[in-house]
Amino acid sequence: MQLSVKLAPTFDYPVLERFWRTADELGFPAVWNYDHFYGLVDPTTPTHEGWTSLAAMAVVVRRARVGCLVTGVTYRNPAVLAKMAVTVDHISGGRMDFGIGAGWHETEHRGYGIDFPPPGQRVAMVDEALTVIRQMWTEETVDFTGRFFTLREARCDPKPIQRPHPPIIVGASQPKMLRVAARHADEWNMPNTDPQQWAAASGGLDEACEAESRDPSSIRRGVQLFLHPEQPDQVDTQLESIAEYTRLGCQHIVLSFYQPPDVTLLRRCAELL
Repeated sequence: MQLSVKLAPTFDYPVLERFWRTADELGFPAVWNYDHFYGLVDPTTPTHEGWTSLAAMAVVVRRARVGCLVTGVTYRNPAVLAKMAVTVDHISGGRMDFGIGAGWHETEHRGYGIDFPPPGQRVAMVDEALTVIRQMWTEETVDFTGRFFTLREARCDPKPIQRPHPPIIVGASQPKMLRVAARHADEWNMPNTDPQQWAAASGGLDEACEAESRDPSSIRRGVQLFLHPEQPDQVDTQLESIAEYTRLGCQHIVLSFYQPPDVTLLRRCAELL
């Protein structure tokens, strides 16, 4: 079981940098942020942009892998996103994992004038975007005409350091998105849940893999556990649940902090490695 850490980019930059550096020094194999423009609950919460802060993380973190868990498909043209991801892959020396999901935060879409289609359409956008992104990463030029995106002799040079491309992590919990994960993902991640719900979704991914003629064991299984260091009992409960997730077949647990943990708590988590 792999254990990695994530901090919401809703704190002053020096706080974020200190978290990234400490997590790297403590030996966590990966460090993450997320992709939002507003606070998740209170829209006025100051929030750093995910991909520019990820580029900074790729410089600060010298050993661990880095990634955005997850990128909202609606926020950027997939060809531009493919180019951004390659840039971070090069900045990190080939240590970037690429996370993507269907997006959900309607308020930031409305505020920024970004279309917010119904859920089924957003799922279809992820499917099509991943087809485009993989082609951009692996083909010399890309011509693509789809339902949502059109490319004409599109180039993405240089190619990623990681070949054939960086690992793709799809965030999903519902059947349609699990089907997308079965088609495209190297890893599946489900956000904060309980072990039995996670196990049910993992079973749904097995079924989706069967429908796609994909070996279910070829997709690593992961979960995000939300931790609130200001609530020690909540943290204890989440950390105690790791054993059950592991028993149910979870291979990667992302400890997602919603307040900056102190060094003592991070060390405690690192001991679970």
